[in-house]
Amino acid sequence: MTDISSNKVAIVTGGSRGVGAATAKLLASRGWNVTITCTSSIDEANKIVSECEDLGVEALALTANVAEDESCRFTAQETIKKWGRIDALVNNAGTTKFVFNHSDLDGLDAEDFLHIYKVNVVGPFQMVRACREMLLESNNPSVVNISSIAGIKGIGSSLAYASSKGALNTMTKSMARNLGPIRVNAICPGFIQGDWLKKGMGDTLYNAAKDNLTSSTPLKLTVTPEQVAEGIYNFIEISTVVTGETLLMDGGHHLIV
Repeated sequence: MTDISSNKVAIVTGGSRGVGAATAKLLASRGWNVTITCTSSIDEANKIVSECEDLGVEALALTANVAEDESCRFTAQETIKKWGRIDALVNNAGTTKFVFNHSDLDGLDAEDFLHIYKVNVVGPFQMVRACREMLLESNNPSVVNISSIAGIKGIGSSLAYASSKGALNTMTKSMARNLGPIRVNAICPGFIQGDWLKKGMGDTLYNAAKDNLTSSTPLKLTVTPEQVAEGIYNFIEISTVVTGETLLMDGGHHLIV
């Protein structure tokens, strides 16, 4: 019988749904113990924990807001208390305010920017800082920041969101340069199928955008959370000589002029 206590350990923020949940379950299927965090969906998080445990590993769900440093340190401490190690950190938690018309400068204010940056940029920074010491004890430490095509092309749910993801991409490179042997990479998905976008966009706009991208991108597709999770897993376990990279996973959307 496999000794679960010897499993590698990952923290996945925003792990109760979407990309975070898919990543937690993929890691669990590969023998990883997983901590997942959420801010307000602990029931969903506990369901993901049960699904991970059904795969023969241990899992932990925590209510934690990455915008608060105390929550980040709590997440790291509880993970260390349970398993005594952290091998990978997936900074997936994120937020936005939906103002699709980027010329609508009155649709955002300073508080919107500060809130979005606090979650999308400061949060990952604080999580890395909280986990750094334990990551350095791993023989293959990895951080994967979940960014967006918005940070590459200046598009997406709002000007503030795109700006925050651009900042996250820059921080990824800075961390990769300075935190070795911890490898730090970013995933930049395009349109991700699922409830988060559908809720923010509304069914009509969501379906129209999905149909448009499916017909216009080189690969004729939009990505699923499970496909993004595969890219994350690749950075963590397979591409062990790669750091400082931003991987676009968008079916070629970034190639469209």
